[in-house]
Amino acid sequence: MAGNSKRQGAMRKPDAKKPRTVGSGGNRRQKLSGKGPTPKAEERTGHVAKQRKDAAERAAEKEARRSRSKGRGGRGSSDEVVAGRNPVVEALNADIPAISLHVQRNIDADPRIREAMRKALELGIPIKEHGRDELSDLVDGVVHQGIALTIAPYEYKELDDVLGLGTNTRPALLVVLDGVTDTRNLGAIARSAAAFGATGIVIPSRRSATVTAAAWRTSAGAFAHVPVAMVSNLTNAIEKAKAAGFMTVGLAGDADVDITKAELGNDPVVLVVGSEGKGLSRLVSETCDVRASIAIEDKVESLNVSVAAAIAMHSVVTGRN
Repeated sequence: MAGNSKRQGAMRKPDAKKPRTVGSGGNRRQKLSGKGPTPKAEERTGHVAKQRKDAAERAAEKEARRSRSKGRGGRGSSDEVVAGRNPVVEALNADIPAISLHVQRNIDADPRIREAMRKALELGIPIKEHGRDELSDLVDGVVHQGIALTIAPYEYKELDDVLGLGTNTRPALLVVLDGVTDTRNLGAIARSAAAFGATGIVIPSRRSATVTAAAWRTSAGAFAHVPVAMVSNLTNAIEKAKAAGFMTVGLAGDADVDITKAELGNDPVVLVVGSEGKGLSRLVSETCDVRASIAIEDKVESLNVSVAAAIAMHSVVTGRN
């Protein structure tokens, strides 16, 4: 034969033919267990569709919190969140009625975070851990530095409660704020009110500072001792106080009567303090029994509203017989 026909093994011997075998039809094949249908893209961890879905759910939850806050408003406002290491420590030291302390997971605990956690444990405030993004959602994107504090909404009193109506004793001094919009001024006035024995503060429900965490911190915890009533109409509230036997004194820079020389007697007094810029509104000013001023040097145009309120409260208290 030509070619490689003489090479050993080049030709198959008839008896070496491989016998034909019958297949098993796959019955002996090792079967693999199935993993089920492929999950949807929005259910796969790390998939961009799932990230979008999670972001949409967080945004919807945030909007729901805002809607609840706006819907309740006033007396039933939603919980407030204080963010940042220094603000949280200051809030805890001011004995603000806190609900829970929130700390970022695996964050380096500097002295302020450790102090906040120690104070929370002393006060029996629950401490919760969160991821960074979860904590950012909780504070609505405010810089939190790894820590936040949830504050319970302030429970405002009714006007009758601070007037002492229906009780055997009536407050000797109430402070009414006509359009004070700075929360720090509200807190400072509350601190002075507690120092001079005032038994309550009245604020309008519109165009006025409210009792927030910032006001709590400025008051040094005075809101725990001086109740605040919120009313819808300040003029009507003053009229009701007058009908109940209170003398109403409006603090005005252009008044002719010096409050240190005003004869207020021993009747219960409502001291009305105007806003930081415009002072008393016209209707409120006309409703007061007496308008009084604080004598100051010509070098200074006016006093800070919280300072003026403190001087006026001191004058009322020391002028009693």
